[in-house]
Amino acid sequence: MKKLLYKVLSISLLIGLLASCKDFEELNIDPNNPSEVPSNMVMAGVEKRIMDYVYDVWFSGRQNLLYSQYWAQRNYTEEDRYQIRESVNNNYFNTLYLAIASLNEVIKLNTEEGTAAKMSAYGTNANQIAAAKTLKAWLFLLMTDTWGNIPYSEIGKLTEGIYFPKYDSQEDIYKALLVELKTAADAFDVDEPAFTSGDNIYDGDALKWKKFANSLRCRIAIHLSKVDSQWKTYISEAVSSGVFTSNDDNAAYTYSSVAPNQSYFYIGFFVEARNDFSIARPFLDILKGQPDTLNNKSHPWKDVIDPRLAIYTTPRNGRYIGMPYGIENGATSTPRGLAPDWGSGTTPLCIRADFATPLITYAEIQFILSESKGFSAPEYEEGVRASIDYWSELDGTSIPDADIDAYVTNVSKTINAESVALQKYIDLFMNGTEAWTEYRRTGYPTQLLKPGEISYVTPAGAELKFEPLSDTKGDIIARVKYPTNESTLNGVSFNAAVAKLDDGTNNYYTKMFWDVRSSGNPHPGNK
Repeated sequence: MKKLLYKVLSISLLIGLLASCKDFEELNIDPNNPSEVPSNMVMAGVEKRIMDYVYDVWFSGRQNLLYSQYWAQRNYTEEDRYQIRESVNNNYFNTLYLAIASLNEVIKLNTEEGTAAKMSAYGTNANQIAAAKTLKAWLFLLMTDTWGNIPYSEIGKLTEGIYFPKYDSQEDIYKALLVELKTAADAFDVDEPAFTSGDNIYDGDALKWKKFANSLRCRIAIHLSKVDSQWKTYISEAVSSGVFTSNDDNAAYTYSSVAPNQSYFYIGFFVEARNDFSIARPFLDILKGQPDTLNNKSHPWKDVIDPRLAIYTTPRNGRYIGMPYGIENGATSTPRGLAPDWGSGTTPLCIRADFATPLITYAEIQFILSESKGFSAPEYEEGVRASIDYWSELDGTSIPDADIDAYVTNVSKTINAESVALQKYIDLFMNGTEAWTEYRRTGYPTQLLKPGEISYVTPAGAELKFEPLSDTKGDIIARVKYPTNESTLNGVSFNAAVAKLDDGTNNYYTKMFWDVRSSGNPHPGNK
C-alpha cells in the first residue's frame, strides 16, 4: 500500500512540476532568507566578521598581541611561548578566507549584468567594488604577513575548475596588492557614496575609502623598504592620489556598548568571563621610560612617561607594573597579583564594549612619511601628536597641551630609525600584526624580549627566562605555521608551499621575504 501511495504522490508531483515550475519556485522561496542578499548587507556582515575575528582574544589576544608583546597571559602562557592551538589556527585561516569570499561577492554583485543595476541603489557600483577591493587588500596583507606564502591568485575560482588553489609567493602577493589598491583608488568617485548604508568603517564616505586605499599602499611600501628600491616611489604615488590628512580619516570599526554588537575584546573578558590577559612588562616599561635592567637594555627616553600610559592600561594599588612575558604557568601567581587586573578592576579603553578598533591611522602614515624622507622631524612630531590626540579622544581623556608639548620635545631630541619605529610601535597598540611586522622589518623595539632573556626575578631571587616551546632560532616568532587542515584539504599545494620554507618544514622561523635582518645586521637600512 505504501509503495502504491508513493507512486501516486510521485506522479502527482511530477505533473505539478511540469505544469507550473514557476509556481513551485515561488513556493520554495523563504521570505525570511532571501536568495539574493543586497551588497550593502553583505558588506555590513563582512566588515563585522573581519573585525570580530581579527580583533578578538584569540587571533589577536593569543597570537599577534603576544608576538608584539603588548599583552601577556596571566594564567596559561603556552601561546606566549609559541605553542599555538591547531584548532584556533585552522579556524582563523578558514574564517578569513570566508571573509575574502564575501568581499568577492560584493564585487560580483556590482559587476554582473543581472545584479549590478539593482545594487547601484546602495551606492555606485564602481565605489562599492573599490571599497571591497580595499578591505580585501587590507585583509590579504594581514594574512600573508601572518603565514607567508598563501593562496591568492587562484582563490574564488571554483567555477573555473580550480578546487585546490596554489600558494602564491609573498613577493607576488605584495606586487598584486599594490596594483589592486591603485586600481581601487583610481576608481573611486568621491562625489558619490561608496555605500548608502551598511558601512560601519566610513559610513559610505568614498573620499575616505580612497584615502584608506592610498594609505594602505604606503603601509605596503614601507614593508618593502629593505628589499625594493622603488618603495619611495610607491609612497609618493599614493600621496599624490591622496592619503590620510588628519585623525578624521582613520580607518576604524566602531562597536556598540549594547549586545550583540560589542567589541570581541570586551566579550572575551566580560561575557565569556576569561580574565586571561594583562599589559606585558616590556611594553609597559617602554611607556614608563624605564630601561630593562634585567637584560641591560637602555631606553632612548629614560624617565619620560608616555601620556598614553593611563589610556592603554590601568594601575593596580596606584602602581603600573606589567605582567612578565612568557614565563611558565606555575610562576604566574605572584606577578599576576601586581599586574593590572583588567577583568575585575578598572576597565581600560582597549577592552571596553564600544572600543573603535583601528585598522590604520593618520599617525602611522606620518611615521611612514618621516621614514621615507630620511626620518624627518615635522612628520615624526606630527605623528606623535596625532597619536596622542587620537587615543586620548577615544578614551575621553583631556591631556593638557603643555604635557603633550613636553613629551614631544623629550622624544624628539634625536630622530632616527629607532625613535620613529618606537613611536610607531606605541601608536600601533592593539594592532598586533602590524606591530609584529614592524619588529620583523626593523628590529625595533629592542626592548622586546628575545628567547633566553630574563623575564622575571622571583621574590626568592630566581631568574625566569623567556623560553619558547617551539623553535624560533633565537628570535621572536617569524611566522605562524600553516594550519594542519591544509595538509589534507589542499595537500598538493600545501606540500609545495612547505617545501619552500627553511629546512622544508612547516616551522615558525622562516622569515618573510621583506625581513632581511641578521645577527650581524639586526637593523638593516632601507634601499
